Amino acid sequence: MLTGNREFNEIYDKYKNLVLKVAYIYSGDNYDAAEDITQDTFLKLYTGFEELKGGKISSWLYTTAKNSALNYKKKYEREVLTDENDKHPKDEPTRESAEDEYLESELEVKRGKLHEEIFSGLMEKNPRWHEAILLVYYMEIPQARAAEIMGVSLGVLHSILHRAKNWIRKMYAVEYEEMNLRE
Repeated sequence: MLTGNREFNEIYDKYKNLVLKVAYIYSGDNYDAAEDITQDTFLKLYTGFEELKGGKISSWLYTTAKNSALNYKKKYEREVLTDENDKHPKDEPTRESAEDEYLESELEVKRGKLHEEIFSGLMEKNPRWHEAILLVYYMEIPQARAAEIMGVSLGVLHSILHRAKNWIRKMYAVEYEEMNLRE
């Protein structure tokens, strides 16, 4: 973003990825919405920059992006899209028993906990690995764009992802295998 205000440009360069991540996570994993929210957040900052100067700009950006994303998510969760050809709901596949349904929900909870453990472990081990995995596999951003966001070449991103995946396999393979054997 190029403006006549050098200080604003520095803030933008420093916090654009943070605002995008916050917007993405709180908007319900919608990358297009996250980009729009990021743009709106920085537009709000630009228009009120003189009043915010000297304050906690990083927390203002975080809070503004989070609230905008939550408002977006709330608004679009209420929308019900219908298709003319979809007048009658299709029969949903049923599970064989309540026990199967319960076991499946328990397995999903355990998977969620394992994923949280992996992400927090990645963050502790190497924040760059965490960021790369988050952008490419969680946010599903194309690798070329993720490399650009991280400020590295595509080859370096591939190396980061390779090392991160090897570390995840080394640290969590046993738990993952045990969880999948119970199915």
